[in-house]
Amino acid sequence: MTNIKHKVARTDLWLHANFEERLAREADIELSICQVLAPAAETQAVLEQTHVFHVSPTKDDLPRHMFVDAEFLRRCPQLLVVSSSGAGYDTIDAPACTAAGVALVNQAGGNAVSVAELAIGLMLDVSRRISESDRRLRRERGFTREAVMGYEVAGKTIGLIGMGHIGTRVAMLAKAFDMTVLGTDPLLSDSEITRRGAQPVTREQLLAAADVVSVHCPRDPGTLGMLGEAAFACMKHGAIFISTARGGIHDEVALAAALRSQHLGGAGLDVWEREPPPLDHPLLQMPNVVATYHTAGVTHEARRNMAAISAEQIVGMLRGERPPRLVNPAVWPAYAARFERILGRPVIASR
Repeated sequence: MTNIKHKVARTDLWLHANFEERLAREADIELSICQVLAPAAETQAVLEQTHVFHVSPTKDDLPRHMFVDAEFLRRCPQLLVVSSSGAGYDTIDAPACTAAGVALVNQAGGNAVSVAELAIGLMLDVSRRISESDRRLRRERGFTREAVMGYEVAGKTIGLIGMGHIGTRVAMLAKAFDMTVLGTDPLLSDSEITRRGAQPVTREQLLAAADVVSVHCPRDPGTLGMLGEAAFACMKHGAIFISTARGGIHDEVALAAALRSQHLGGAGLDVWEREPPPLDHPLLQMPNVVATYHTAGVTHEARRNMAAISAEQIVGMLRGERPPRLVNPAVWPAYAARFERILGRPVIASR
């Protein structure tokens, strides 16, 4: 067995200290930190020797040369694992990783509690007009309490597009408000959606029936632009739209039009096509829009948990273990062969 130093690289974006603390306990792991503002050549000199690259999935966090695509992978012949620091992997080309024999892992579920809580918070805020009332109270006098009168969510129907870790958690929280929960997810059977706490319906049925539509699916070629003018037109008059998923899944121009026409009653948005959105963005000018800056998963607890599980997953993979959050399972045979060739020993799990 050869004694190879395992090289892990991450960006200098904020990461909970327990990530480095966990890796530091492994004598055979060497961690490098790549500055996102450093010249591409400087970053490349590190990454071409790296076995594991831990990278942000948020596209506006990174310069283009740090996006993991086919060209990036070609320049990094020693790379075995790309680890997304979140549940998504917008900055990583999954098919390109599979073609190159590189395993892609994420941290799905690690921030589910935090994201679900913000989704419920946005729903309550928009429905009860909390932020709108706060803004008016700080700048004007003479308006009545009835001018900012909202609606209860109790007894209403919430529709969840995506029933993964986060959607399942939102379903559980929504039931505390006596809400009816509808769910749709093309990757799950009706029985599994039911088990996760929602009544299975088609997306069209969900849009037509829900008082609140909350999005919890990944951004991929199948979901990009999925919710546009036609989808918003199908929603109930006065319904609320919530997204803590990814920018680009909903059409921002179409959403603004649906709100401007008063077909929709309001929106709570944590994600944007461009992050942060420009100050003059039409949706930011609307009083019935509550806006946050991709902070659904940014809590002390979630960041600590995400860093911990990502470090543990990396350590396990460098030991030869099959990871619990492997995004591209079809890669495993090619990955196993490359792992043995590069590190000089076989993986522990062959399938």
